[in-house]
Amino acid sequence: VGAAGSAAQLAALGPATTFIDGSLYLFAFLNVATTNLYASAIARGKSEKVNRVGNDELPGEGVVRTAAKTSLYSGLGLMVFLLMVARPLIALYIGPEAAASPGLLDAAHEYVKIRALSMPTSLLGGVLQAALLGAKDSVTPLISILYSTIVNVSGDYLLVNRMHMGLKGAAIATLLAQLAGTIAMIRPARRKLLSKGSSLGLVPRWITKSAPDEINGRTFLKFAAPVLTLILGKISAFGFMTNAAAGLPGQPATLAAHQIALSLFFFASPFLEVISQTAQTFLPAYGVLPEPSRGKSADVAEWERESERFVFRLEKVGLFVGAMIASVVGSIVAFFPGIVTKDAAVQAAARPLASILAAGAFLTAPVAVSEGTLIARKELKYLAGVYVVSTALLPPVLRRIRAGGGPVSQVWICFALFQLFRSTCFLGRLLLRRPGKKEE
Repeated sequence: VGAAGSAAQLAALGPATTFIDGSLYLFAFLNVATTNLYASAIARGKSEKVNRVGNDELPGEGVVRTAAKTSLYSGLGLMVFLLMVARPLIALYIGPEAAASPGLLDAAHEYVKIRALSMPTSLLGGVLQAALLGAKDSVTPLISILYSTIVNVSGDYLLVNRMHMGLKGAAIATLLAQLAGTIAMIRPARRKLLSKGSSLGLVPRWITKSAPDEINGRTFLKFAAPVLTLILGKISAFGFMTNAAAGLPGQPATLAAHQIALSLFFFASPFLEVISQTAQTFLPAYGVLPEPSRGKSADVAEWERESERFVFRLEKVGLFVGAMIASVVGSIVAFFPGIVTKDAAVQAAARPLASILAAGAFLTAPVAVSEGTLIARKELKYLAGVYVVSTALLPPVLRRIRAGGGPVSQVWICFALFQLFRSTCFLGRLLLRRPGKKEE
């Protein structure tokens, strides 16, 4: 959109994508719960349950069914909610100054309405991917992402560049891409996560007459609820930033520059989140001691030390990947802004964000890895406390920046400090909880 459209369309894309992706990300706690509960079920071993055709169920089947059903029903509810109340919420979100810009609110609302139709399949695809990662299958999600990327890029080219449909075309392309990615995962997920004759449980149990699972919706949501605090903290941070950027002078170039930085950060995040998911996938196995070997019981202390060595190997990998991806996104803004926008005013407004964006992306590496480790160890209350404190400190500072009419770079400096605070808290927790520290 930035390369083929106007600054106004790019400015509308900012709050629209933040709003719809924030709504979707609000339910990311389902993915976190799925990965952890499934990996824990795998670590515990064989299931005692038999499915309707008499085959022994695989470990974790109950988690998969509960996650799939919960995600689908949540997606349907979210879709209806967004279709009903999206416009006034977007207007409130961006504020009166940005809403008064000609066509901005209409374009953002149209984008959200189209993207809302993908909520059920997006949430379902998310938990299937999380379960596959919990089963240590990274190939199937990668193939799904490949299908999704091909559909998205092809759709953007045809609908935005060739047919000049602007934001509407971008929304349709993303909708089709999310649908393609989920469809590509369903059959492999059934084959790898479920025994023969088992289903994903998307049809209500009163119709199928199936027995209840050991992990029901209440148990699932009880584990997932504390994770929601983490998700809310992340969403609110980006929401407050976009709200502050929308109220600064120089619109629509200022908000468009903020959207470029935000989009590049979201591009960088998956490279780091995958390391967080690796921690959530493999660390639950360290919660179950190995079987006795040659009559000797497992060495608990050595098992804990092995867990710590694994964690800090991930931290090193995260810092390396963070440095690489930070240099990429920073270089795009500083030296190649034409990749993301052809508007000279937007390019000029975005360039001062290059080094700050790179710093924020780099600091996300220790945040992601440490957060994944603490989630796997179920230290959710500590994580939630850090997010509550950091999220409470951010809005007052951003309000002062907005009221003072400061440059948009100040908004991103706040975000870099936000990431620094969280990384310090999370890494500090891991260092203090090392087995060597306990023994001392």
